[in-house]
Amino acid sequence: MPRVEPLNTVSIVIPVFNEQESLTALIGRTSAACGQLRQRYEIILVDDGSSDNSADILSAAAERPDSHIIAVLLNRNYGQHSAIMAGFLQATGDLVITLDADLQNPPEEIPRLVSVAEEGYDVVGSVRANRQDSWFRKTASHMINKLIQRSTGKAMGDYGCMLRAYRRQVVEAMLHCHERSTFIPILANSFARRTTEINVSHAEREFGDSKYSFLKLINLMYDLITCLTTTPLRLLSLVGSVIAVSGFTLSVILIAMRLILGPQWAANGVFTLFAVLFTFIGAQFVGMGLLGEYIGRIYNDVRARPRYFVQKVIGRQQSSHTQENE
Repeated sequence: MPRVEPLNTVSIVIPVFNEQESLTALIGRTSAACGQLRQRYEIILVDDGSSDNSADILSAAAERPDSHIIAVLLNRNYGQHSAIMAGFLQATGDLVITLDADLQNPPEEIPRLVSVAEEGYDVVGSVRANRQDSWFRKTASHMINKLIQRSTGKAMGDYGCMLRAYRRQVVEAMLHCHERSTFIPILANSFARRTTEINVSHAEREFGDSKYSFLKLINLMYDLITCLTTTPLRLLSLVGSVIAVSGFTLSVILIAMRLILGPQWAANGVFTLFAVLFTFIGAQFVGMGLLGEYIGRIYNDVRARPRYFVQKVIGRQQSSHTQENE
């Protein structure tokens, strides 16, 4: 059994995007939960380019005397996982906990995550019990979780719940990764030696709407497929071979039927031939789309643009090297 490093400090990282209605309750409840810890703590709230008053609320909270809050303001919206990475760069804790700002997962679970992590786990995930989401969201989440489990071999039950705890060495390893598209729970598991999950409560969303629309969920699915594995490219080659062989066989059958039954039969089957042709064309476009996803990721990595740019940090004196992620 490896030696378990003690946890002396805890960092809470919360991405925020247009959540002004829930911020007062979020800050109050998170601070109260962290007040139960025996470790020193800091609460890092990352404003991901909000268009409402979220940034002002975070700034005011961070400027209060003796505040444990650090406000990180990004210059525009980069997405949830990039915002969390910006928070990781500011975090100093031996344990870093991520939490969504919508209060669907209660901050009161934080002490329990810390307690489980103290048992020696590198990553402590959570499973949303009695999930209060629509049938569509729950079904899509179930499909995504199954996809991740099959692709990574890591049998964690709920990758979509962002209430998770990561030890410092796992966070440092993630910060050294340079891919533009990052799905943090999967990336963390690739560096973790010991992982576990706990059941946590899940509440209905009280303020605003979910930031993941139908189109964003589709984009997330493509992100997961293309950042997890190159298996789709291999499957594309296999499917292409099967289609090519099937097309050749079908053409031989059509020629034989024409010779045996005459040209009248071939004329009557013209629509079937078009249907088969359109099927092949559709398969080609699917393959081209997947290939384009991979080429697009190569293009983004070659450009090597920063994953995010921090406009301002309030609550701690920062050196200039923390202002952007390279």
